Amino acid sequence: MQEIHIKVEEKLYQNRYMVDEGRPHISVKPHTQPTEALASLVKICPAGCYSRTETGQVEIAPDGCLECGTCRIVCAATGDIEWNYPRGGYGILFKFG
Repeated sequence: MQEIHIKVEEKLYQNRYMVDEGRPHISVKPHTQPTEALASLVKICPAGCYSRTETGQVEIAPDGCLECGTCRIVCAATGDIEWNYPRGGYGILFKFG
């Protein structure tokens, strides 16, 4: 029997995200210089939701968030972000469980 290999990116493409306009479930707290934990989210967020601004601050675009909790864990000690589950019916809709 032949094994079929599907790339993770192809599986993630099948997921859908219902945006809750005006009510993001994650926000970055105001800062002048990001902590090391907050800055690391730019590289470790599996959905690529975090980015740096021209001034070096970290911002988030929560649309497409996988709700994996990586940022929540990484910034638990620093309190750099506010993270809540999206309201019912919003957020990630996984196609493959």
